Amino acid sequence: MLLSHVCARQYIPPCISALFLKPGSLSSSNTNTAVSLTSDPKTRSCFWSLFVTAALICGVYVFGTVFLAQDYSMPQSLEGNGTKIMQEKKPDLQRPEVEVNGTKIMQEKEPDKCKNQCRAIGSEALPEGILAKTSNLEMRPLWGPVAKSVCKNNPERSVNLLAIAVGIKQREVVKEIVEKFLAHDFVVMLFHYDGVVDEWRDLGWSTHVIHVSAINQTKWWFAKRFLHPDIVHEYDYIFLWDEDLGVENFDPGRYLSIVKDEGLEISQPALDPAKSEVHHQITARSKRSRVHRRFYKSRGNGRCDNNSTAPPCVGWVEMMAPVFSRAAWRCAWYMVQNDLIHAWGLDMQLGYCAQGDRTKNVGVVDSEYLVHMGLPTLGGSETKKATRERSTCTRTQPQSTDNGASSASNNVDNRPEVRRQSYNEMRTFRDRWKRAAEEDKCWVDPYQQQQQHTDQRSR
Repeated sequence: MLLSHVCARQYIPPCISALFLKPGSLSSSNTNTAVSLTSDPKTRSCFWSLFVTAALICGVYVFGTVFLAQDYSMPQSLEGNGTKIMQEKKPDLQRPEVEVNGTKIMQEKEPDKCKNQCRAIGSEALPEGILAKTSNLEMRPLWGPVAKSVCKNNPERSVNLLAIAVGIKQREVVKEIVEKFLAHDFVVMLFHYDGVVDEWRDLGWSTHVIHVSAINQTKWWFAKRFLHPDIVHEYDYIFLWDEDLGVENFDPGRYLSIVKDEGLEISQPALDPAKSEVHHQITARSKRSRVHRRFYKSRGNGRCDNNSTAPPCVGWVEMMAPVFSRAAWRCAWYMVQNDLIHAWGLDMQLGYCAQGDRTKNVGVVDSEYLVHMGLPTLGGSETKKATRERSTCTRTQPQSTDNGASSASNNVDNRPEVRRQSYNEMRTFRDRWKRAAEEDKCWVDPYQQQQQHTDQRSR
């Protein structure tokens, strides 16, 4: 403002005129004038204005250069075949290096888009579109067109899976079960725990089901290894059953309709109490309801009433004939321990996989019910020789049941050993659960307060 005022009056300040004076041009007569320049108020104001203006210009230049350097870097010289090529980097791009045949290639990709991609471990080297993340149990022909199933021709119908542990001694019972499920377009998988497969081949449906054989292994051993959630992802419901079940009063189609209507993520058919071996009262069929989710007990230890919120009073099914939704099985599979093949204790924690409130999403279907025969299967009877060999050669494969000409006096019933092992595994599972809950500081138990309330009532 001072400069504009001075220029308007066509007046050149002494400070500016002094800049253009040649050295020695100041005569002795003008010495007083030159010396008085710094003492003149107008001169000092002019010098101050010039200093501030120069500082502002320098500041704008310096900061502007810094910001421009971040957006546009200097061109780089790349030499190829003796020719220098000037290449300019683009802003805001990540450029990872990929080495191909000893040559490093710069790749450009948008950081935000690629950074947010959730890639499976091991698939980072592949393009997203080629990844096959799930599978199924559908058998494919060696050549020719693929036969389309009835389910795929009708998209409104669901695809479901029955996986069942079987032995040849229960062939007729299993035959009745499988035929009922195949009639409702189920995929069927048989786990042969006795190693006998060929003796099923004369059944018409044998070539249409999956056979997996491993000597003296439980259905949970099979399930952990062959029913990974990504393998059975296409199936809406997974039936993981024992073999000693009568299905005379059970219809798979009606059962699924009830389960969907009731919103049950984990369920089981009720047991006919008049004909079944019932281990837990909650599984017994009630003739007055279509579905029940709790049972009542007023005597003895562990009372169960309308205020009960924890298993086995509510939110509980038996491991004999559980039915899982796709989401519930994905959760339960991770809870099945690889080395605890009897899965005892798992039933008390299944409610955590109920995809919500276990008092509502876990239940027993009464209108479609089974007969539990309670037949001993695994660890039945084998010869004393086989038992002795297994006890001395712990590193060998388990021996199969001897159905030969051994006399009855040489047979040994190993069921007590199996039950003892089951109890030991249950204690191990409980210890693991307790330790995991204590060590995981990020996990919050949604049922902790309910369990404490139930424990106080049962005392």
